[in-house]
Amino acid sequence: MASEGLRGALTAVLGGRGLLVQNYDSGPAGEPPAPVRLRRNVCYVVLAVFLNEQDEVLLVQEAKKECRGSWYLPAGRMEPGETIVEALQREVKEEAGLQCEPLTLLSVEERGPSWIRFAFLTRPTGMAQQVAAWAEGSRHRSPGLYSGGILKTSKEADAESLQAGWYPRTSLPTPLRAQDILHLVDLAAQYRQRARHPLLLPQELPCSLVCQRLVATFTNVQTVWVLVGTVGTPHLPVTACGFTPMEQRGGIKMAVLRLLQECLSLHHLAVETQGLLGLQHLGKDLTDGICMNVLVTC
Repeated sequence: MASEGLRGALTAVLGGRGLLVQNYDSGPAGEPPAPVRLRRNVCYVVLAVFLNEQDEVLLVQEAKKECRGSWYLPAGRMEPGETIVEALQREVKEEAGLQCEPLTLLSVEERGPSWIRFAFLTRPTGMAQQVAAWAEGSRHRSPGLYSGGILKTSKEADAESLQAGWYPRTSLPTPLRAQDILHLVDLAAQYRQRARHPLLLPQELPCSLVCQRLVATFTNVQTVWVLVGTVGTPHLPVTACGFTPMEQRGGIKMAVLRLLQECLSLHHLAVETQGLLGLQHLGKDLTDGICMNVLVTC
């Protein structure tokens, strides 16, 4: 029965589905740590990459004093009580005027467990119904062409943004607020041309900490072994992130190395992160933690 449960868990995680986090195989000793909280000790950012059939990117013009007039992808911080998708949809509506739906997670970027950004390939709702027409002399679609909102123009400028517009991917407006969006735009274009992974969206499951569930594999010519937690029912191991100043500065991979060193007693293990298999978060009832299901090779 234990092997059947483990096989089902592995199938679920490899298929992009989630599993409830119940215990941590590696984490701080002693009392259970306090749950993470948005606006207190973690910051999550959502970012949307839109590409239309003309290979144009949706950008918004910043209204904030420190970067006013520069251009960037729709992005912003998550608020307490939101799911990741709800935060994405709110930010896009506030900054670009459109309702949207995420197609797939493109990237997870982090500066340690206290700052994590989720980038999505996204499309406006009702995009299948749009017509190929342009307002004369304008980068803005004519009103009503999207069933989910109207693209924000300079007439609707507010504290969230000055306007939004579609621009050729190879000729973006200047100045850009930062160059870090360029590789995300390239990722989106590459995914549309040739998807390297299945569509992946967050699974709404609660979690109290920032953690990673590992599918850690060891191979030889003929065999693949998967690391299994054996305390209680056999399970895929989970490691909590960021419980020392060094881990906060060093990034979330340090939690992976900690778990592997603890259970394998190897201090010079070569570990490669191969990709993200799934993302879990709920954000309701003060559950601001996230669980990333990660494939690593050892």
